[in-house]
Formats: sequence, structure tokens, C-alpha cells
Amino acid sequence: MAEDQSSAPMDLSSTPAWELDKFIKDHLLGDTTFITEIRADIDFISAFLEKRCFQGAEDPVRVSRVVMGGSYNEYTVLKGRSEVDLVVLFNNLKSFEDQFRRQEEFIKEIGKHLCQLQHEKQLREKFEVQSSEQPNSRSLSFKLSYPQFQQEVKFDVQPAYDALYEVREKEEVDYEIYNKMYAQLIRECNILNKEGKYSICFVELQQNFLWKRPPEVKNLIRLVKHWYQLCKEKLGKPLPPQYALELLTVYAWETETPDNCEGQTAQGFRTVLELVVKYLRLRIYWTFYYDIINEGVNAYLYTQVKKDRRPMILDPADPTWNVAGSNLEGWRLLAEEAKAWLKYSCFRLIDDTLVGSWDVPPEKACVFL
Repeated sequence: MAEDQSSAPMDLSSTPAWELDKFIKDHLLGDTTFITEIRADIDFISAFLEKRCFQGAEDPVRVSRVVMGGSYNEYTVLKGRSEVDLVVLFNNLKSFEDQFRRQEEFIKEIGKHLCQLQHEKQLREKFEVQSSEQPNSRSLSFKLSYPQFQQEVKFDVQPAYDALYEVREKEEVDYEIYNKMYAQLIRECNILNKEGKYSICFVELQQNFLWKRPPEVKNLIRLVKHWYQLCKEKLGKPLPPQYALELLTVYAWETETPDNCEGQTAQGFRTVLELVVKYLRLRIYWTFYYDIINEGVNAYLYTQVKKDRRPMILDPADPTWNVAGSNLEGWRLLAEEAKAWLKYSCFRLIDDTLVGSWDVPPEKACVFL
């Protein structure tokens, strides 16, 4: 996801370290009224698609849920214009591969009903489907505009297999269902050589992983996202995924959670940039959703972690996806920017000395058997 922060002043580099919290509050926090309105609109679109898509068809496939995905998170949203994945989850599919095999069919079905929604003007002028020049396009997007908040959001529609459908039906967490789901994922990825290709199926787990954090972490994520966008605008070249930077931020916080959160923003920001500089040593993973007691999952994770590749940041919701990717040139460019930023005013104290950073190793110790 890319976010253009045209409404935020481009003076982060000259903001003193002790004023970073104020910078976040004044320039990066999303409007709560806007967040409430966009959430209501997405709920409306979700209900609309659930009611219309494939209704009356013999095919048992139905829309089970619609969620905002990618690295979008309403709790770490920034001001300005955004590009967001809208993940339309389908149940009654038999495999992860079905979402790719039937993607064109799903896009056509969703597009037909979104055009009806625009024609019916139930969301007034703020809703607009973006037409594709290709007759059998596998892509679909629409735009929601909120001029009163100076916000514009473009949604790229992504159909996906609802791998979590059975999990949500349970009132309590059932790790056997998770193990079954991940075993199927690992098996299909190995057979089809599609590691990381099904990560969008786990968008809800990705969002929950970021959401279940204290406000200080969410604000630090906002700051890192803003810095990333400044780098992207300056460099104009493909960079590592923004989601990788968000995960780095969570990792830094979890590894060295400060006793006193107040006034720690500059230290946390510096720590994340130092990790970016050390990108060739990154080996980060979580066992938040994976049950490493399960023999199959444990063996796969051990293989993943021990692979001779850097950087490595395994998605906490999908053990087959290395979020860091393979764009070493993008990491190199981002690391050069981070190295330059570490000397800027945003890391200097009143006496002009540099703030310290947390003691966070770029490599997480291996806990697998």
C-alpha cells in the first residue's frame, strides 16, 4: 500500500527529538470522525456484496467477509490520500489455489455489482468505480472521496480464499484448526511453488497482530510509515514493502519495551532506522499464530528460519511469506537514507547530542526444535 501524505508538512527531519510526539499528534493522526465514516462505508459495501454476489447461482461460493488489507490499519492510518487493498473473502472454496484459478471470474462478479452500487448512488458522489482498459482484466478498483476531511482512498479489490472462515465460527481459539489450516497452506505452497502467494488470505490476522498494541506503538508505526513515504517520494524507485517496516517497528518494541513509554518515540524511531541499516542481518519471525508444538509447522518454520537468505522477516500470519522480499537494491537505497537520517535534528536532544537507541539485535534467536 502506498500513502501520499500531501497534507502533512515535510519537516520531520528538522523536528527536534523531544517534539516528535507533538509532530505525530499535529500532523499524522487520522481524524476519528473520518475513520468512523470510512468504516461505516466499508461495512455497507461489504453487506452489499455479501447480499448480491453469486446469489441465486448453483455455485455454493459466497462472499463471507470484506476487509481492508495490505498494510492499511485504521489505528495507524495517516492523513492524506491512501491506496488500500479491499480483500473480498469467499467461502466454500476447496483450496488456496482456487482463488487464483477463479480470480477473473470473481473480479467480474464483484465489478458487476460495484457498478450497480455506483449506478444506484447509495453512497452518493463519493463512490466511483475505476474502469479498466482491459476487457478481461484481473484487476478492479474504486475510489471513496471525503472532501470534508481532505481524504481520498483508492481501493484495489483482491478476491481471496476465506481460510479463516472455520476459525471465526469457533467461540474460543482452537489451535487444531489453525494447525490444519497452516498444514494445508504449507502443503499447497510446496507442491505449487507458491510460497507467500496466499498471504492475502490471512489479512485479518495481520491486522489483529498490529492492532493489539499500545497507543505508543501505533504512533511509532505512524511515524515510521511517514518516514517511509518521504523516502519513497525522494527515491522514486521500488522499495521494500511498507508492511516490512511496520513489522520491524513491532519487533523493536517487543524486544526492548521501555519501562516508561513517555519520551521514547525518538529512541524507538532511531532503533527502527538502525535495523534498516543492518538489513543484511535481519532474521525476524513470530510464533504468535503458529503452534510450534505441531511437528509439521515446527519443521517448516525451522527450515524457513535456517535458510541462507537475508533479509528475512516472516509474516506473523503466513509462515510461507518473507515480507522483506528479494529487492536487495531497494533495501540498500532505504538503508542509505536511514544512515543519513540518523544525523538529523529529529534524533538530537536539547544539548545537540544524539538520542540513544534500544538494544535490539537484528537476528532473533531460533526457538525451534
